Amino acid sequence: MTDVISLLTFPETSKAFTAYRSTVVDVDDRSASHPRKTPRLDADSDSGSASRSRDSVKGKNVDRGGPLRIQVHGFTAALNRVYDNLFVRLTRSIRALLEKGSDELSTTYEGVYTACRGIVCVAGRGEGLYETLKAEIHKCVNRLAEELEKTNKEGVEWIGHFVETCAWFEGQVALLGSLLTYLDRAYVLKNPSLPSIHDLAFTRFRERIFSGYFIVDKLQKGISTWVTWERNEGQVHIHRPFLKKLVSHLITHHVYDVIFERHFIEQTQEYFSKESYQMVEVEKAKANVFLAHCNQRTNEEQGRARDVMRDGTVTLVKDTAIRALFEGRLEWMAKEVFMECKGTDLKRVYALFSSVHGLPVLCREFKAYVHKTVQDIVKDKSKDDEMVNRLLEFKSFADTTLKEAFVDPSTKQNNQDFSYGLIDAFTKGFKARRNKPAEQIAKHVDRLMRHGQRGISDAAFEALLDAALALYRFTDDKDVFRTFYHRALAKRLLLERSASDDFEKAMLKKLKEKYDPEFGMGDHMFNDLALSRDIMREYHARITGGSTAQKLSVMVLQRSVWPFQERKTDVDLPSSMQAELNNYTTFYKIKHQGHKLVWDHSLGTATVKARFAAGPKDLTVSLYQAVVLLLFNEETEIGYRHISGETRMGNLKIDDGELRRTLQSLACANKKVLKKRPVGKDVNDNDVFYFNSEFTDSRAKVHINSIQAKETAEENQRTQSHIEGDRKHYLDAAIVRIMKAKKELSHEQLKNETIDAVKSHFVPEVSVIKHRIDGLVEQEYLRRDEEDRNLYIYVA
Repeated sequence: MTDVISLLTFPETSKAFTAYRSTVVDVDDRSASHPRKTPRLDADSDSGSASRSRDSVKGKNVDRGGPLRIQVHGFTAALNRVYDNLFVRLTRSIRALLEKGSDELSTTYEGVYTACRGIVCVAGRGEGLYETLKAEIHKCVNRLAEELEKTNKEGVEWIGHFVETCAWFEGQVALLGSLLTYLDRAYVLKNPSLPSIHDLAFTRFRERIFSGYFIVDKLQKGISTWVTWERNEGQVHIHRPFLKKLVSHLITHHVYDVIFERHFIEQTQEYFSKESYQMVEVEKAKANVFLAHCNQRTNEEQGRARDVMRDGTVTLVKDTAIRALFEGRLEWMAKEVFMECKGTDLKRVYALFSSVHGLPVLCREFKAYVHKTVQDIVKDKSKDDEMVNRLLEFKSFADTTLKEAFVDPSTKQNNQDFSYGLIDAFTKGFKARRNKPAEQIAKHVDRLMRHGQRGISDAAFEALLDAALALYRFTDDKDVFRTFYHRALAKRLLLERSASDDFEKAMLKKLKEKYDPEFGMGDHMFNDLALSRDIMREYHARITGGSTAQKLSVMVLQRSVWPFQERKTDVDLPSSMQAELNNYTTFYKIKHQGHKLVWDHSLGTATVKARFAAGPKDLTVSLYQAVVLLLFNEETEIGYRHISGETRMGNLKIDDGELRRTLQSLACANKKVLKKRPVGKDVNDNDVFYFNSEFTDSRAKVHINSIQAKETAEENQRTQSHIEGDRKHYLDAAIVRIMKAKKELSHEQLKNETIDAVKSHFVPEVSVIKHRIDGLVEQEYLRRDEEDRNLYIYVA
């Protein structure tokens, strides 16, 4: 029957009966002339045009421009029967293709393809075939749904069966689309309201399979069973490939978001919320352990999602896991994490908090942690000498954390909120103990300047100084730092303990330009030293070469530049020493008439030649130590009271501790050039001292550590008192200056104006300002308004 259809259907491109060409000759029976050809027009260049011309001449009206058609009379009924049988066979083929496990296809795929062409293109029965196909698809999908509902498989195995069903159905629909191509192209395309074979089948499958509660519930239970097993066991499930295929089929049917993704996200949220509660509330896990667990879990979830799900779900799953783990834990984590986590752990902490929009919480706790740590260091009086080193170590940790952990991934820059929080926390922490941080920073810089580079490069030494000055920025007590630094600088210069004058000058320049303009006093100190050396060269040039005065070195200093108080009484020097000083005084007064010299021996030094049993030694000592040692040229044993009377260092008008400290440095330290009875670290009134002739040292020149360079408690107290006195003067001057300009101000306005005026030196307490205002009112620099006692008026 196929041959009959092929015979009766001519391709449009076939030349059929027009392939034969012949010359047309018109013959007129009434004419005796020879036959002749009919002239052809340009437009009629083929044999058909000649024939038409001839027919026109003969009076015939034949249309040869259309296709040739052969009519077979009496064959229509037979042909319809053929079409009916063909339709039945095609329906059976469709049914067989849509029946799972069926092998009853009675013809070849080519036969189905050709039959579809005949039914649609020749018989014109496309509508009937489409409706038949639609009915068969409905039956097929219903059978598949019943099979899925009745199967006794559960969990992931059921998903495997479902994936197999989807794969079979999608394959059969694709096959039908190929075999019934003429139905799609010749019928469906002419009816835009009808869906294609593919859309028809997939729509029905989606409506029947994915809209029913039972199948969707089985799917989601299987998904939960799979992912819960993997999370609990920490392994890849043997049937994970089923899930990958399932995702592919769900995406194909446009139900991935509703059935898989949404359910998976909800299950992830529930699972990790419970796990977080178990670890933190029940097991009481530490922050670093919990953080490591969270990091591991999020990496596992991300890897699982990448392997099974589509790209858009990966980030969603990871973020959901993080939120579930950290929900309600941010405050606890932020408080604990800085105590337990360091380095890369903090980088992960920042990333996790950023993903859950918890950076404000982390920043607040970071600031609180820094403040508490700095405050604890500053308030620890037992470790004052270690304060700056501990602060520098912590500051280095905080700076490193800012640079490496608290970085915005988009800009690659430090998070400014954390940077500002660090500055605020350090500043607030320094206020926990007034004055002391500034004092210790000054002393730390003093140690650095005395010790020098010690083998490190200039750049490295500069970095050490800059690190210390970075702490100086956090203190409000600028005047305290300046005072202690000034005193330490003076001692370094006079005792020649500075490692480098160049570094000293560079440091002063940096302090003056970047921190405090009043550090210009250092220039005057260096000028005094330079002038003193010039005067000494002139003095030495005037005396004979063999004179002991050639070894004399005197520094003439301006009282206003150097931070030392005038001594009313001082130690009694041996007569030979005093004579040399008198000669210098005479020389200086002749050169500088009107100048007054006041000798201060507290910072003087001397070199004493001592003869021990092991040989002679040159002892470098303070002038006070030298005066004590010279007493032993006359006597071998001397009591404490006798030494005090000879030197006047124990006089009540002078600090009694000066003599005790001097004797301790000679008889109780590591290098004992004197010994005492009874043995002990403290010097008492009844102690007896004698020369230690058995003293030994590998060096010919021995430096006896002096208490000169060390600040005593009494000296520290005097410095603090001096600072407080200066602050009163600062406040008084600032208040008077402000009132002179404003004429009248309320108490609150005057307080604020005063703080602004002196904050470059220090930040005063409100109670101190009030006390200074009351003092100026008593001194009649100000007066209170008679009606408003809160208003101050300047008194000219």
